[in-house]
Amino acid sequence: MSDTTRNYLLLASLIIIWGSSFLLTDRSLLFFSPEEVVTYRLTIGAISMFLISIIYSKRLSRSLRPWIHFSIYAVIGNILPYLLISTGQLSITSGMAGLLMAIMPLVTLVLAHFFLPNDKLNKFKVLGFICGISGVFFILAPSISNGSNTIFGIILVLGAACAYSVNTIIASRLTSYDPIISSTCVLIVASILSFIIWPHTLVINFSEIPLLSGSAIILLGVLSTGIAAYIYFIIINAAGATFLSNINYLIPVVAFFLGALLLGEEILWQNILALILIISGIFISRKKS
Repeated sequence: MSDTTRNYLLLASLIIIWGSSFLLTDRSLLFFSPEEVVTYRLTIGAISMFLISIIYSKRLSRSLRPWIHFSIYAVIGNILPYLLISTGQLSITSGMAGLLMAIMPLVTLVLAHFFLPNDKLNKFKVLGFICGISGVFFILAPSISNGSNTIFGIILVLGAACAYSVNTIIASRLTSYDPIISSTCVLIVASILSFIIWPHTLVINFSEIPLLSGSAIILLGVLSTGIAAYIYFIIINAAGATFLSNINYLIPVVAFFLGALLLGEEILWQNILALILIISGIFISRKKS
């Protein structure tokens, strides 16, 4: 298997995992508060990755510098966006939350142009940008106008998308580490910080947790937080920030249609047109000058 094929397979798996995370967050919020969703998904994710690191006989870093980097990733790439998304989803649909993530690659393209010397804008990236954002507008316009989403919730999720963009650029600029060690350490730091920030989350009454929300938070932690973090670092180290940012052209599509199929959220004809535009934008932006 070529490196390119491997990268695209990893990208596809990450799209499915993160595309379903908004649905899982929606079900988790039926019982848990946004802070609890953030803390518990990070803790479950950290435990999952710690077990994987043991299986692969990986040792956590013993020097201070890597842990400083991991702390930056933990705050900007985990705690902050998870909190913004969870809070935002209290007043917007899971499909809308996923759709708003499409702003992430657009921000990443601009940031990469200024902060990554080998990721400059070219005519194909600009054309892909225009094509992709056109698809986003085709989805957002009718979704916002139907009254099921609030401006406050939309702003919060957009803020999460921007945080992911910044974290992607930072991850590309800082020293690369083993993917398993990176994801494990980041989640350990993030979970510890979450308990410090929200100490009330330490008190858990397991007997009161409903099966649906409990299952959702476990899947959110194991798949969308733990394993996804591992895949994230593999891709960022192997293919770079702009390649990784392409996941957010398709994550909105996966999130929207999962919400429609499983939660009964509305599907409009604009969504099909948007799907074509967004996928086209991916391939156009990946072309070389």
